[in-house]
Amino acid sequence: MIDKNSPVPIYHQLEEYIKNQIESGTLEPEATIPSERELSERYQISRMTVRQALNNLVTEGFLYRQKGRGTFVSKRKVEQQLQGLTSFTEDMLARGFKPSNTLISFEIIPVDVHVAQRLKVAEHTPVYEIKRVRMADDVPMALETTYVPANLVKGLTEEIINHSLYRYVEEKLSLIISEASQEIESAVAKDSEVLHLQIQKGAPVLLIQRTSYLEDGTPFEFVKSAYRADRYKFVHSMKRTVK
Repeated sequence: MIDKNSPVPIYHQLEEYIKNQIESGTLEPEATIPSERELSERYQISRMTVRQALNNLVTEGFLYRQKGRGTFVSKRKVEQQLQGLTSFTEDMLARGFKPSNTLISFEIIPVDVHVAQRLKVAEHTPVYEIKRVRMADDVPMALETTYVPANLVKGLTEEIINHSLYRYVEEKLSLIISEASQEIESAVAKDSEVLHLQIQKGAPVLLIQRTSYLEDGTPFEFVKSAYRADRYKFVHSMKRTVK
């Protein structure tokens, strides 16, 4: 497994070996990784080399550490294709997960200038502000704040929010959802995200801002989300267009 005569750095060889075991299912999610000392003795390599390999795998999200307990295999990340517009509920169901929400707050507020610009409404227009934790198989995936114009999407309730906003808009209000624009960037988790997503302080998150539009171009939703970077990743296929 470890070839000390190879030009490939030993830490990288160990890293790839553990990664292959995870991807093949030999090491299952939540499996305990042997200690640095055990790996060092098993493969006759320095503990510094082992530490570098494990640190890289933690950074890449293949492993995670718990203070006082050890190093473990991370759960499989949820993949979301960047093509197509689906709700969180639809996306989780399509991947075989059970979606659910923990509602933090649900109220009508006068919209501030930033959100008003996104929704193309006047400042102080009434909007629903919905704060919730999005769950997959009861595991926190994202902390989300959604803004919906109250004069456009009427009759919204907590019960509807706990099921599917998109289904209500399309099936009950007979409005056609057409497209969305989305921005994604990485960041370090804030205190509120650490609390609600049950992640460690300083953990990475994916920040997403999305504005969704009806068929006539009217914005009906602006969403700000913080996704756990250790449980979620986005996949995008691209075609070369240069001729």
